[in-house]
Amino acid sequence: MTAKSGLLTALVAAVVAALVTVATLSILARVAPGMLALSGAAIQDQQIVDVVRNYLTKNPEILVEMTSELDKRQAAEQEAKQQKVISENADAIFRSPLAYVAGNPDGNVSVVEFFDYNCGYCRRALPDVVKLVDNDNKVRLVLKELPIFGDDSEAAAKAALAAHKQGKYFEMHQKLFTEPGKADKEKALRIAKELGLDVDQLEKDMADPDIQKSLDQAKDLAQKLGLQGTPLYLIGDHVIPGAPDDLYDQFTKNVAEIREKGCKATC
Repeated sequence: MTAKSGLLTALVAAVVAALVTVATLSILARVAPGMLALSGAAIQDQQIVDVVRNYLTKNPEILVEMTSELDKRQAAEQEAKQQKVISENADAIFRSPLAYVAGNPDGNVSVVEFFDYNCGYCRRALPDVVKLVDNDNKVRLVLKELPIFGDDSEAAAKAALAAHKQGKYFEMHQKLFTEPGKADKEKALRIAKELGLDVDQLEKDMADPDIQKSLDQAKDLAQKLGLQGTPLYLIGDHVIPGAPDDLYDQFTKNVAEIREKGCKATC
């Protein structure tokens, strides 16, 4: 069964269940005369199911309309929730001293990325993220390490944050994505050596409590935002989930809108 057919099946079941109630039956009597030709007193649950199923079979476009309306309502609810979370957590999202800021720290638009070094979509999105920073010198890129793929991802994240103490975070960040192989501690230490870092000191710095606090803060924010996977981008209070093919175009469009109109929420 496809996701689409599964959704439609669920919708039919939901409609049937709802229509069993007296209140819904009265609504149907008004909006679909003739659909309920059976006597109210004599109607049995199975009869209602048959009537509804027959009606929906003859009018399948209703299911399409329902699916579209459901998508709109869910999207609106998610957006409202995210706007509230962004506004209530603006300092932690945009101005946390625990997160690394690339691009222009004093830029007038903040772009926040939640990512994992073992996320294929994050890897694919990296060139567009770097291109945005290179082409717009007024963008602040706030990087939120969110290692959701296990211990190896967490070790890589800690190594990247530790590299910040030696002034090489963004170089480490990019190489953890572009170098072949799974991102883990071994790979991170090899990259650190290639970048000329003090590897022994890096390993010590990985245990810094502030680094764990940075990871914990990102995880907490991601949960509040309802993040379903990485990457997730916030351009001001505009949200881009995943890595769409036109990501760079969406970046520039949203940056321009925020720059012109500002955020609806606090950002």
